[in-house]
Amino acid sequence: MAQQTLSFSRVDSAKFFRTLNKRVNSYFKENNIKRTGNWQLWLKTIVMFAIFLTPYFLLITLDIPTWAQLLLTVVMGIGMAGVGMNVMHDGNHGAFSNKEWVNRLMGSSIYILAGNVYNWQVQHNVLHHTYTNIHGHDEDLEAGRILRFSKHAEWHKHHRFQHYYSIFLYGLLTINWAITTDFQQMKRYMKRKLSYGKLPNPIVNWSKLVISKLVYVAMWIVLPILLTDLAWYEVLIGFFIMHYVAGLILSVVFQLAHVMDEAEMPMPEKDGTMKNTWAIHQLKTTVNFGAKNWLVNWYTGGLNHQVEHHIFPNISHIHYGKIAKIVKDTAKEFNLPYKEYETTRKAIAAHFRFLKEMGMQPAMQA
Repeated sequence: MAQQTLSFSRVDSAKFFRTLNKRVNSYFKENNIKRTGNWQLWLKTIVMFAIFLTPYFLLITLDIPTWAQLLLTVVMGIGMAGVGMNVMHDGNHGAFSNKEWVNRLMGSSIYILAGNVYNWQVQHNVLHHTYTNIHGHDEDLEAGRILRFSKHAEWHKHHRFQHYYSIFLYGLLTINWAITTDFQQMKRYMKRKLSYGKLPNPIVNWSKLVISKLVYVAMWIVLPILLTDLAWYEVLIGFFIMHYVAGLILSVVFQLAHVMDEAEMPMPEKDGTMKNTWAIHQLKTTVNFGAKNWLVNWYTGGLNHQVEHHIFPNISHIHYGKIAKIVKDTAKEFNLPYKEYETTRKAIAAHFRFLKEMGMQPAMQA
């Protein structure tokens, strides 16, 4: 991962962000509402945790047929992704509540999703939200040698087939968190002294990681083996299915916002400067999808409103549907792009077309 220092342009003669920010602030002030979550978010939190954890308690307390056990692990995966997108995400952005302890509590839900707060905040809040779609800086574009998400990434022959095999790899996202990714990231981030806020004490940070992983394994693997008649391999199969479903959902939702032909992937000048201001950079590198679909809006925690989220990451996703019109109209007024797909289905198709394009030999792309 490159470590060049980047800086965004400060020249915005049209004053786009200043105007937009003023209008969004006026919306909250005039309607006398907070920028953080409300009762709707609390209700959704209860629902998501119920979808996620109810099947778990049923599995360890009741004698359930095999087909029902498999179905419940799928439901847990759906709930797991739902908690991540709706609860953990807002919490770790400081957008769930105006009370910091509530944000920390909700953000800490990542520990029962197999992740780590420190790693997630560095990768997502620092690297992704600051350097969105900049190759070598935004780790969300990094997939090793196996997938190629950017024309700036090295090409290999097997990439010609990535639009076929990528979907099978997407499901491995969260199980990789549980097994390897968190350890690799913490080593890398601590070495670079990266943090979202105060840099944590290395010993304390590593201790939290190891202890949280041990508790995680105890909850999801050891207890089911001890408290049920399931064989160890049956527990591991259920564990894998849960993670695969969650990983698949999260990966696809993430990719539809940035790994698309419409989402620009600009590179800095040699001196590390970017062409646009940070806010305009977000408009150019981010795509919305399915904004009129109530189920997509509700379940994805506003991650289909990525334009709004990237410009206002500290506003709860509960409000994105309302401020979207302000953002869209202001972008149009300043002759700036506002990129969106009408439906999720069209966005998914566009993503895999883009993967096919990125899988072509670079000379053929040109």
